[in-house]
Amino acid sequence: MSVITVLRAGPLVTVQDMGRPGQLAYGVSASGALDKGAYGLAGAFVGARSGAALEFSSLGLSFRYSGEDCRIGFAGGDFVLSMNGMPQPWPSSAMLSDGDVAEIATGRWGNYGYVRFDREIDCVSVMGSRSTNAVVGLGGRVLKEGDTLSLIPLDPQTPDAVRIDQAFGPEELLAPIRVVWSIHADLFSQTVKSAFIETDFQITARMDRMGVRLKDGQGVFRNAKILSLVSDSVVPGDIQILGDGTPIVLLRDHQPTGGYPRIATIISADLDRFAQIRPGKAVRFKPVTLETAYTALRAGRR
Repeated sequence: MSVITVLRAGPLVTVQDMGRPGQLAYGVSASGALDKGAYGLAGAFVGARSGAALEFSSLGLSFRYSGEDCRIGFAGGDFVLSMNGMPQPWPSSAMLSDGDVAEIATGRWGNYGYVRFDREIDCVSVMGSRSTNAVVGLGGRVLKEGDTLSLIPLDPQTPDAVRIDQAFGPEELLAPIRVVWSIHADLFSQTVKSAFIETDFQITARMDRMGVRLKDGQGVFRNAKILSLVSDSVVPGDIQILGDGTPIVLLRDHQPTGGYPRIATIISADLDRFAQIRPGKAVRFKPVTLETAYTALRAGRR
């Protein structure tokens, strides 16, 4: 049996896979990797098949490996990687041998990175997924310094990974994030909707796997009147306007329902990119059609 021992862990080091979609009817959000493209790329570095990932945030991760040789893949954001003190490229793959130490430190951009193995992470699977929902304590694990994690052989029925291209870097993070107008968009005046797409919002440090609060420095929503509704279902990428006018973008550990209006929803093809924008950076939204959203999603999968 192979074992990972965590030597250093930033906040929100969790086990994640592609999540458990289709469970909102039971009040369970899908969870899963915040950057699915990076998750897929880390798996591609491992090979045709790989297990769940360790997802880590911008402060990184360090661990010691014990066991037989193991192929490992690293991807997501920009991080500084070393193996046994020797610098390695990022993203990349490597062979782990007994006693090897991997150190991942903060790089130039991005909030999340992924480590995947040619083994499966031995942790609880709930509703067909090992993904951790840290908000409600569902599935997987949240890791901290000193924790150990066993790696077991992949199930022979494990399907080949769906490749999702990570087709962006720091330059693309400056481009507008594409959205479709949401179910409550018509509750806002045309003046407010125009200001929403013409204004640079700022990513704040109040962010986790549940959502990201935005700073509305121009006060786009300060005079909005309809900011409380009967709760209904929400999805990742929804942009809610809270009662005080604060915009918040819901991410993959979102609550199943919400009672605030949603002016727009980030398209699936751009949600990875949004999740990697660091606090303090500006973000602007660009409305597109549903057809454009579907085309962009298909183009990113192969």
